[in-house]
Amino acid sequence: MTDDPAHILGFAISAFARGPVALATLVEIRGGAARALGAHIAISADRRFCGYVSGGCIEAAVAAEAMEAMAVGCDRSVMFGDGSPFFDIVLPCGGGITVAIHLLREVGPLRHLFDCLAERNVAALQYCPRSQSLTVVDPPARAGWHQERFTTVYRPQTRVIVSSHSIEAERVARLASVANFEVVVLDRGATIDDIAKLIDPHTAVALLHHDLDAEALILAAALRSRAFYIGALGSTRTHRKRRERLRADGFSEMEVDRIKAPIGIFGPTKDSTSLALSVLADIAATRLALVA
Repeated sequence: MTDDPAHILGFAISAFARGPVALATLVEIRGGAARALGAHIAISADRRFCGYVSGGCIEAAVAAEAMEAMAVGCDRSVMFGDGSPFFDIVLPCGGGITVAIHLLREVGPLRHLFDCLAERNVAALQYCPRSQSLTVVDPPARAGWHQERFTTVYRPQTRVIVSSHSIEAERVARLASVANFEVVVLDRGATIDDIAKLIDPHTAVALLHHDLDAEALILAAALRSRAFYIGALGSTRTHRKRRERLRADGFSEMEVDRIKAPIGIFGPTKDSTSLALSVLADIAATRLALVA
């Protein structure tokens, strides 16, 4: 059970070498749903599957439908929950979903997508029910139907750059790793060039220093980057001093306003675990707001 697109695509590519594979995609939501449009399950001919399109309540039914599609050699679209002919399958949220099941004829588009994600680029696949085909397209803002074709958008894994070797930094790095974020803890000797190469639009930078001088180099690099989140440890008073320093160094008000300080979503915290949860919740909420 995973919602990591790289894992799901990797499973499908690997399974395709041994036999038929179906890629099931959530293409319609009626009312509430546990997953977002474009969620996938990859199903192999030996009845293994990877991914999910609900909270776990219909995955076995989707896999069964995929096996039937393999048996007749034709794609199909299946409704579950509200509006579905399956009266014995009820979604706990009370809504309904439609899942498109596509039998893979080739894995070239999936390999391309896998490579794009590895290079930390946004990519998209478009499914055409009429031709029963998948093609690589330029990614739109979000997943959905476009002229009778459904487009799924894939975004790279969130990268969290942790600056500092404090107990707070150690705890943020540990919990971020458990949360399946890509974690980079900066070495003490990291240069601006080293840091700049790590930061892309899918990167959050968490500065967890107890000294403004120690964060200065990393903060300057972050502010010149396209990081979607920049957070810094310290009180409101500390942040006022930070802002004064940055303005004196030539940064504009708009650039300085990018810094979330005090860092985190909970407000003041007094222990490292609470701080780490606060920071990661803030990062996750910021990324979600960008792609919702």
